[in-house]
Amino acid sequence: MSKVQGGMKCVKYLLFSFNFIFWLSGLLVLAVGLWLRFDSHTVELLTGDGAPDTFFIAVYILLGAGGLMMVVGFFGCFGAVRESQCLLASFFACLLIIFGAEITAGVFGFLNKEKIAEEIQKFYSESIADDSLNGTAIAVIYHKTLNCCGGSTSEKSQELCAAVPEDTRDCLTAITNFFDGRLQIIGYIGIGIAGIMIIGMIFSMVLCCAIRNSREVI
Repeated sequence: MSKVQGGMKCVKYLLFSFNFIFWLSGLLVLAVGLWLRFDSHTVELLTGDGAPDTFFIAVYILLGAGGLMMVVGFFGCFGAVRESQCLLASFFACLLIIFGAEITAGVFGFLNKEKIAEEIQKFYSESIADDSLNGTAIAVIYHKTLNCCGGSTSEKSQELCAAVPEDTRDCLTAITNFFDGRLQIIGYIGIGIAGIMIIGMIFSMVLCCAIRNSREVI
């Protein structure tokens, strides 16, 4: 027999619906995180000795949060159906942890946009100034992937870009635009999901309190 009646029963089914949507959101976050991590363009640009890995830190936070969201969403559905006070309290605690992770990923993405772009620009500039075959190969990868050339005053840069059209954008600008777009995706997803989780925490605590009150009455 259900422990909650009336309006609280409506909250129960709303929480169940929320958890199902939350589980789907976790799947979406996980998919976006995997795309950002294994996107061929991103992997090509950040492969090589000395390549900065700061960008991937935010991606790993997003992947962890997405996987945890799927697990928590499943147990949240189960807790709502069973009207388990213990499961609902655990669900609230897990939401709080994910909330922190999502906010961290979002803030990290927004606050470190310039720093990450500068690190990658420095890596590109050092590669194009390097006279070794490895440095040349890295520079060529950036040129092909970002459809850019130049941005450095070195002789090798001028040699590599001698045959490209004059209206080709420089690679330093291309790097900023490329990674700014991806970091904005991380930031908006992190903060957006965090906002949704506030609703879930409210529903879970209301239902948890209702179950406790119904037991006291019984």
